[in-house]
Amino acid sequence: MRVVLADLKSDRGFVSKDTVVGGYGSRLDPFTRVTTVMAYLKKKFHDVPSVHMAYTAAILARAGHDVKWTRGEEVQGDVALVLSSLVDHKNETAWADRMRAKGVKVGFIGITASKMPELFADHCDFILNGEPEAAVMRLAQGIIPQGTVLSEQIDDLDSLPFPRWDLVTEDRAGMGFKFFTRPVGGGFPLLASRGCPEFCTYCPHRILAGYRARSISNIVDEMERLCDQVKRPYVIFRDPLFTEQRDRVVALCDEIQARGLNLTFEAETRLDRLDVDLLDKLYKAGFRAMSFGVESLDPATLKKSGRRPIPESHQREVIEHCRKLGIVTAAFYVLGFLQDDWNSIAATIDYATDLGSTFAQFKMLTPYPGTPMFKQLEPLLTETDWEKYDGYTPTFKHPNLSDYELRFLLGAAYKRFYVRPSYLANFLKIQNTAVREWVSRMDRRVNDRHSREEIADISRPVAC
Repeated sequence: MRVVLADLKSDRGFVSKDTVVGGYGSRLDPFTRVTTVMAYLKKKFHDVPSVHMAYTAAILARAGHDVKWTRGEEVQGDVALVLSSLVDHKNETAWADRMRAKGVKVGFIGITASKMPELFADHCDFILNGEPEAAVMRLAQGIIPQGTVLSEQIDDLDSLPFPRWDLVTEDRAGMGFKFFTRPVGGGFPLLASRGCPEFCTYCPHRILAGYRARSISNIVDEMERLCDQVKRPYVIFRDPLFTEQRDRVVALCDEIQARGLNLTFEAETRLDRLDVDLLDKLYKAGFRAMSFGVESLDPATLKKSGRRPIPESHQREVIEHCRKLGIVTAAFYVLGFLQDDWNSIAATIDYATDLGSTFAQFKMLTPYPGTPMFKQLEPLLTETDWEKYDGYTPTFKHPNLSDYELRFLLGAAYKRFYVRPSYLANFLKIQNTAVREWVSRMDRRVNDRHSREEIADISRPVAC
């Protein structure tokens, strides 16, 4: 049987899906000059291949099936599996319609098809509801599903075959040029666990299946296999909370070093699950970049969203130590919580610039289907186009800010973070005291200019 695996490219902005926002996906359709640059860089360095498609390919190939991969070409086959997303579902269903017209049986996988089957049911022959691997194993036995089929979570993650990147990507052996740490093409995603043990009400990472973790030996076996296939691979751990269990992380680092693996890797985690000693251990094993959520400056806002606040002193200690080691840091912020107003968002933007992470990502609070936040905000929803639940578009009536104000503040966040002399000085690791004093003076002048432009555009500066 020939099975076509489709991880479709979008023709609008930059779309990332698979494990992004739990699989609902994100679309950055540039709306300012700074976000235009950000979208370009994301296309180059964040267009990461789908780990779920790579697992699916491995299961099918192990059973002897002919696996074909596409980002948009309508490849002939017996069955096609399409990676679903919320932000690009119209493109995905249109492609599915064309494939079905050619006689191909089409199915959708992923959280969006699982939680919102009504968007896909009229455009496919089947939907795999849940993490796809269990149902794909039945497909590999020649059983083609019909309708919506439950795909049970697999508790023993070590039992899964390793992802087959050779079947679902172009040749990635020569990714070459790196931007700080991440190479063009992004690297190789790796899931050391599934689900999330946290309880943030706005996050979809925990709504599809429960939290499970692989054994350390199994994880490092996969990393060793990558090292055998690719010279010094760059691994992207896609777990939402990589350092949840400190002992596991220490054991992982020890095993990487014991095997002499020559690789580098990045991960996403919480800053309160890191300390100076653990960072030193990680760095020696190849850890070169991390992303983490700050979300909001206000502890009360975080608590109401089910997120435990992290002391500011600890945030600064971790980021400063990362800077000393040369670990790239990317901080995530969410604007537009119900408690937010102009001043609170301005304070969060000020904090982001002062905290000094290498990069920052700002997004709009978005209620995703299946999350507690969605149930809470459903009466306030104003956006009926699901593709605009992209992380950058206001989707509900905010009690304190208009849609225009929210969008303006989002653009101002990117401008104030990236368009300042101190950002370039930090980027270039300039430490000379005289130069830094000059940079601080220039920062004040640039901030004054930002304020004048903001007053001209919206009659008030983005300042608290």
